[in-house]
Amino acid sequence: MKKVIGMALLALFLSTSLSSCREQTEEEKLIEEMKEDGAEVKVKEDDGDTKIKMETENKEVKIKTEDGESKIKVKTENDDN
Repeated sequence: MKKVIGMALLALFLSTSLSSCREQTEEEKLIEEMKEDGAEVKVKEDDGDTKIKMETENKEVKIKTEDGESKIKVKTENDDN
């Protein structure tokens, strides 16, 4: 009986530790948010560099990833830039 309880506790511990929720990165959150808003998503990959461009009627987001570093540009309709 002790073996069964021990195995059950071990299985419970392993299942919770291996399936824990991971935090989303800022890029993942922006991509999900823009997809929910119905954005047109364009992905371009060149020699390990990734560029993601997403547009809605009033918001434009560009994500550029080079050498493991991400740069995010967000432009809304109200921006003067």
